[in-house]
Amino acid sequence: MLDSTLSRFARTTLAGLLTVAAATPAHADVVSDWNARANHIIIEAKMGTPPATRLMAIVQTAVLEAVEEIDRVSAAETKAGHPLPAVDAAVAAANRAVLSRALPSQQHSVQSAYQAAVASIPDAAARESGIAIGERAAATVLAARATDGFGAPESYRPHTTPGAYVPTVLPAVPQWGGRKPWLIGSPARLRPEPPPATTSELWARDFNEVKALGGKSSTQRSAEQTEIARFWEFSLPAIYHGLVRSVADAPGRDVASNARLYAVVSQAMDDALISVMDAKYHYNFWRPVTAVRNGDIDGHDGTERDPTWTPLIDTPVHPEYPCAHCILAATVGTVLKPELGAGAVLATSSPTANGATRRWDNVEDLMREVANARIYDGVHYRNSAEVGLAMGRRIGELATARRNLAAR
Repeated sequence: MLDSTLSRFARTTLAGLLTVAAATPAHADVVSDWNARANHIIIEAKMGTPPATRLMAIVQTAVLEAVEEIDRVSAAETKAGHPLPAVDAAVAAANRAVLSRALPSQQHSVQSAYQAAVASIPDAAARESGIAIGERAAATVLAARATDGFGAPESYRPHTTPGAYVPTVLPAVPQWGGRKPWLIGSPARLRPEPPPATTSELWARDFNEVKALGGKSSTQRSAEQTEIARFWEFSLPAIYHGLVRSVADAPGRDVASNARLYAVVSQAMDDALISVMDAKYHYNFWRPVTAVRNGDIDGHDGTERDPTWTPLIDTPVHPEYPCAHCILAATVGTVLKPELGAGAVLATSSPTANGATRRWDNVEDLMREVANARIYDGVHYRNSAEVGLAMGRRIGELATARRNLAAR
């Protein structure tokens, strides 16, 4: 999770950002098309990763609600001789209603995308019926999530002693672990064991690995490892939804199955961040930049202080343990795994890698790459990455087991 990357891609052109959706062919159905539009609008709004992930979960749940309502009413409408509601209009209306409410500053982009979409639907009755269904679905989901804890005040108390200076940038979303999940119940049930003691050999191993590979001036990190690190510096939902499009664009899939897939992935991603933030603020473990500069006071003779060490990328402003990007990668990979057909290839693109596209033949390689990237970035330890992957696999399994996704 890298809210700090906003400053980097704020300098990137919109054309470069659009490559996030270009890793798969442009023949995706309406659900994928609108997922790409919504992600572009979120990027334009410069949202941080946690609120963006929550917003996309609401968007995709509203889309699923709309598509399922159309399925329910179609048979009755056919018998009555009425025109069938236009699913394209329903999906567009659901997206517009949620995005307009959440991102008033992006009203022009939202409305422009919506008008272009509905203008291409020639049947006025079907169009209006679909719009009504989409707006109704969005209202239902927005009402259900209005009390999920998103607006709870943050009350983080900096750790200090009277008179001592501490950095004055408050950490990101300390209240996030108190939000209401979609699928997993209490996030505390997934809270991992504590990070390793700083006197342990495991700690020394992890300290020295990230110190060697994750420093800005590292001579041990290869060019390929640096490319991987830069690729996964981006953390907004778009990079993971690109992977979903790899599946959604496969032959034989329909709007209903894709609406469900995007909703499952998006809800699970939001739950993953709720869970990881619960653990992060529970353990409050130090980042590599703090640890390496204080290697002489951690209680282990095998960790040597480097007073000038800095990581390759900006350190996210929340505690280290466990790895949030890792939990997202494993959550998404676990949900996608049973959906992959023979010979399927996962692909996505990253604005922080100049729009480069990367591909994986299986989800385990994807997960492992993300875990390694966070060490090459200099912001996480190996054990934290492994713990994040394990948490993500568990959340992905829970999400996959849920067949009836509810707005609540």
